[in-house]
Amino acid sequence: MYKTGLGTLMAAIGVLGWCAGAALAYDGGPVSGGGTITGVVKFQGTPPPQKVLEVTKDKEVCGAHGELKSEDLVVGAGGGIENAVVSITNISKGKPMEAATATLDQKGCQYLPHVLLFPAGTTVKIVNSDGILHNIHTYSTKNPSVNLAQPKFKKEMQQKFEQPEIIKVTCDAHGWMHGWFISEDNPYYAKTDANGSYKLTDVPPGDYELKVWQEQLGEKTQKVTVTAGGDTKADFELAAK
Repeated sequence: MYKTGLGTLMAAIGVLGWCAGAALAYDGGPVSGGGTITGVVKFQGTPPPQKVLEVTKDKEVCGAHGELKSEDLVVGAGGGIENAVVSITNISKGKPMEAATATLDQKGCQYLPHVLLFPAGTTVKIVNSDGILHNIHTYSTKNPSVNLAQPKFKKEMQQKFEQPEIIKVTCDAHGWMHGWFISEDNPYYAKTDANGSYKLTDVPPGDYELKVWQEQLGEKTQKVTVTAGGDTKADFELAAK
């Protein structure tokens, strides 16, 4: 009697858990009357100068094109922050999640691009253009961590990232190399350009939470309302910690 009751309870919990997971899944399809969200992410105050990286090995490759500069924080002449990521955090239905081609290149002993965005479930192509030993080391909590050597004869590797997550990427062979993979669970995300500008399109009318992330300056959120066919302006200012 007790076992039967316990089994029924566990089965019910399992069904509830499945329903909760299904409710959280993103539903992609046609959007009627979609609007846009545009804005600029700026640095508050006087930005620090971009750091010059010290190349300690493989200088014939890593220093072949002049000095390397850190991309931890890149601020343009007008104060716009490059490589910040803006996304909607609380949307469950909207335009389809389209398959993406995501490529990380190791070139000049830097990761290109420094911040790589892609939908969860994407297989990332990892290229070694330098012809020297590199290493891909990811720091994950939701996806399996990766720590793979990529010697010069192994020009390309592939790695799939199933879960949405912000993932730091480093090279154990060259300590100054690092970048970021950002795997998203909905298609409403964008990386800021050299002026700090971003744009999200085909957003269904409604109220949303908008988040900006920058590796040195952290996160910030704000509430926005999107109207049918309208353009919602949403700027951010981030300050040094």
